[in-house]
Amino acid sequence: MNKWKAIRKAFIRVFILVVFILAFLALGSASARPPEMFGTVRGIVHDPRHRPVEDARITLRKAESGWNQETLTDAEGKFSFDAVPAGDYTLRVEKDGFQSVETSIPVASGSALIHHFALEVGAVTQRVEVSAAAGPIDTESATTQSAVSRQEIARAPGASRTNSLQLITDFVPGAYVVHDQLHVRGGHQVSWLVDGVPVPNANIAGNVGPQFDPKDIETVEIQRGGLSADYGDRTYAAFNVITRSGFERNREGELVASLGSYNETNDQLSFGDHTSRFAYYASVNANRTDLGLETPVSQVVHDLGSGVGGFLSLIFNATPTDQLRLATSVRGDHFQIPDSADPGDPAREILRKQQFTPEELHAIGCELYTYFPNGIGQSKLPWPRIHKILNTPGTGRNWNSVTKMLEIAENLEAS
Repeated sequence: MNKWKAIRKAFIRVFILVVFILAFLALGSASARPPEMFGTVRGIVHDPRHRPVEDARITLRKAESGWNQETLTDAEGKFSFDAVPAGDYTLRVEKDGFQSVETSIPVASGSALIHHFALEVGAVTQRVEVSAAAGPIDTESATTQSAVSRQEIARAPGASRTNSLQLITDFVPGAYVVHDQLHVRGGHQVSWLVDGVPVPNANIAGNVGPQFDPKDIETVEIQRGGLSADYGDRTYAAFNVITRSGFERNREGELVASLGSYNETNDQLSFGDHTSRFAYYASVNANRTDLGLETPVSQVVHDLGSGVGGFLSLIFNATPTDQLRLATSVRGDHFQIPDSADPGDPAREILRKQQFTPEELHAIGCELYTYFPNGIGQSKLPWPRIHKILNTPGTGRNWNSVTKMLEIAENLEAS
């Protein structure tokens, strides 16, 4: 009897142990079961000036089902969708006054990427009919305004070249370059601004514009005629250069290289990156050409032009309404003074043996010195024969003019 009691107790103990083991295994398998696949969709919405857009409507819709959620951006332009099942989604951003943006977003388990959306200014979507007599003038503004985008500059041949003003002359009516000076509506008194900040330029005859590499420009805002008092120091035009920023880059770099006639090249290396509030953009550029300045003759001799430059842009959104910007630029250019071709020693020797009495001719280097004892008006020098010997075109200056220009140059150097 005692034997059966011992067997029963042992059986009960084994049974209880087996139950505990099965419960433990069941609990372990339940805890090891893979969790539900969820992710997070976050983002920031900003305008073309990289200012946050508040109360933009964000719609997240699953591609293969009717699942969708909506939310609004906060004062910093941020939004977030939590516990989003993994899969492919379509996200749409809408805000009055801006063009809507729609993009496909894949959501993976545990993902929480931050997406950036730049809203472009859109056309007016509301229609309002107003009936009134037309006024004789525009009472709002008499200023003619226009803008040139980076895409337009890139598409226009030659407009993206360093030290080029074609980005202005190709797109601004009434703009042209005379004597290396930009003229608009007949005058060269123009203002240049960088991100709305005027560039000090006391010399109204100097061109600030070529100092900006067109490849660093996002947009150029142009105002002509009827300028406000903010631009009162320049009466013909104002150019506001909106520079590129790192908000358009995600740890990206870009290399631009070219080669053209006269060994001309315009190269640039740029890179940039950003976070939700901070962005940087930096670039270095170099250019060179064998045709730097306008030559006095048809031949291109001693006319090298070259330059190097750099640009840096830092942007920090301190608050939804405060933004700190730093834009710096440095540039150096070198130009050779064009010269005429050297006729050569054999041509000079042939000319030395010619007789042109009473005039005297002396060819020294690339200069031809001529003496007219009876005045140039009574000279009978055979210029066609002289030109055939030297086979080099040229231009003449009176000796008094040469000595006067030398005196002016020496006075400038001494001062």
